[in-house]
Amino acid sequence: MEDQTSFNSPRRTLSYSRNRGATFSVFEADNKASGVGVSGEHGPNPSEVYGFVGAISTVVATVILLVWAYVPDPWLHSIGIFYYPSKYWALALPTYAMVTIVTMFFFYIGLNFMATPPPTSLNSIYDENSKDPVCFDPALEEDDRPIEPYSDIGIDQINELMFKEWK
Repeated sequence: MEDQTSFNSPRRTLSYSRNRGATFSVFEADNKASGVGVSGEHGPNPSEVYGFVGAISTVVATVILLVWAYVPDPWLHSIGIFYYPSKYWALALPTYAMVTIVTMFFFYIGLNFMATPPPTSLNSIYDENSKDPVCFDPALEEDDRPIEPYSDIGIDQINELMFKEWK
């Protein structure tokens, strides 16, 4: 029995470009009515579970931090909470974290400036990864000509394209 649920595969479309009717079935006829795919996966995706647990944990930790930071000590003692860090850390930890992040940001920018060659260096134009363009036989028909590999555009071509109106 032939299944009605099918679609064109990109690989088959590429490999059989002249044969437009190349299709294959995704679902078997028995599983089509139940809505269960061939792979047989059930339940939530693990990344969804980790995302949900991470979101709930973040909300709970934020609520605990805000309660600890803003509720007065006598109120915490009245509900039986006696051991907790000093309120100083409610301001000190976020401040230290922000100063560390800003310092790392500026350090990263400084390292990039140190690693970048000066504008007058030829290393800004050519390096060990530079590739010269490859020319194929122009006598070949356009359909028979292979796709040209990627290569760098020469600085003379760039200048010609950008500054030809100023000549």
